[in-house]
Amino acid sequence: MIVAGFGYRAIATTDSLRDALKATGHEHPALLAAPADKAYAACIQQLAQELGLSVFPVAETLLRAMQTPTQSAMALEHRATGSVAEACALAAAGDTPVLLCDRVISHDHRATCAIARSSLA
Repeated sequence: MIVAGFGYRAIATTDSLRDALKATGHEHPALLAAPADKAYAACIQQLAQELGLSVFPVAETLLRAMQTPTQSAMALEHRATGSVAEACALAAAGDTPVLLCDRVISHDHRATCAIARSSLA
């Protein structure tokens, strides 16, 4: 299963998320993932509806547990993980996840997206 994990600012729009997803080159994931406290934001819910997908809410403890190749100072300060998008993608991909695309940043700098899949898939 291919998962698109997102990190985004409160001012992000659906266009911000769509742009970040497009930049990964994996525009047809099976699932979207976001931090639990942002998983019901209008921007990601609208993108999920457009794509016919669900949003997996990633608990804060799971975010912190994921080892990410990217180490963003802002993500470390605010979420205790190197990359929110990468951590969300990895957490939602299930057992033995593999990162297919490190986080990319939307053109408006409001959202990031990373792609992961279970290595069993």
